[in-house]
Amino acid sequence: MSSEPTAVDAAIAEYWNNAATSFDDEPDHGLAAETTRLAWARAFRSWMPAGAVDVLDVGCGTGSLTLLAARDGHRVTAVDVAPRMIDQARAKVGRTGLTARFLVGDAALPPTGAERFDVVLCRHLLWTLADPEAALRDWIGRLRPGGRLVLVEGRWRESGQRDTAYVAGAEELPWNGGIGADALAEVVRPLVADLRVQPLSAEPELWGGPVDDERYALIARI
Repeated sequence: MSSEPTAVDAAIAEYWNNAATSFDDEPDHGLAAETTRLAWARAFRSWMPAGAVDVLDVGCGTGSLTLLAARDGHRVTAVDVAPRMIDQARAKVGRTGLTARFLVGDAALPPTGAERFDVVLCRHLLWTLADPEAALRDWIGRLRPGGRLVLVEGRWRESGQRDTAYVAGAEELPWNGGIGADALAEVVRPLVADLRVQPLSAEPELWGGPVDDERYALIARI
């Protein structure tokens, strides 16, 4: 994967930078409703190892999952390409008195050097990446032995119905619009010791209401 950003990379970064102010308006982004927040907290705990661990949250957005992890006592490093997303995430966690480390950078190649983590967490990001398979290999390489990769992904109906891509050129991205669980498992399985897929479409409390597209979590162990 090239380290040089393309015009599409720059456009995507600017899109999410501009989206930061309204990003949390979506129920599953902001987790403002107690029922939604508690549903995500329960799901998150079921995906995580026992005890406090080191978590790398790639593509953290406004930090809602970062905050869930910090509330559970985990040591979190959160990365996002959009500075305004990072600003909001830092403020969100800071208001609670908890701490996390926030870095502006490419989630596909997080700026954490040779550090290793117990969990790499990623939600709704793979579809935005120019080379998602390379990103997956990179993230797995950042895990300690026995570490976990937690991917919350889907194949979103509204993405498939767009008349145009959300930024010019994004229609050329390999997984634009999302990726189904079977296809993602096929990519990840050779890289890990084992994995499981948890369907999430039938859990409306996670999304602020019913959904009719494919949503799931893939949890893999190296």
